[in-house]
Amino acid sequence: MTFANAGTLGVLPGKRDELVAQLTQRSDTLRGIGCLAYEVGINDADPDTVFVVELWESAEAHQASLNLPEVQASIAAARPLLSGTFGGFRFDVIGSPLRD
Repeated sequence: MTFANAGTLGVLPGKRDELVAQLTQRSDTLRGIGCLAYEVGINDADPDTVFVVELWESAEAHQASLNLPEVQASIAAARPLLSGTFGGFRFDVIGSPLRD
């Protein structure tokens, strides 16, 4: 069953674009371990927040990704840019009108 993780990352003032650049670096590793989509967004009305929506083949694939050296390095590089404010939700996808 497809697993979705949608969240917000609070960013230190003026660091949003730096975090977006980091989060949008190409990663063939993620696709190879079950990431179906990883979308990063912004909203100019909330300049100190980055929005991330992830779709995974399973919750287990998502959890396993957190142990990869590439992902650990990305998390470590992002930490100095983050304010510590996080939000979001997770759910199992039941269906979609875009696919069978």
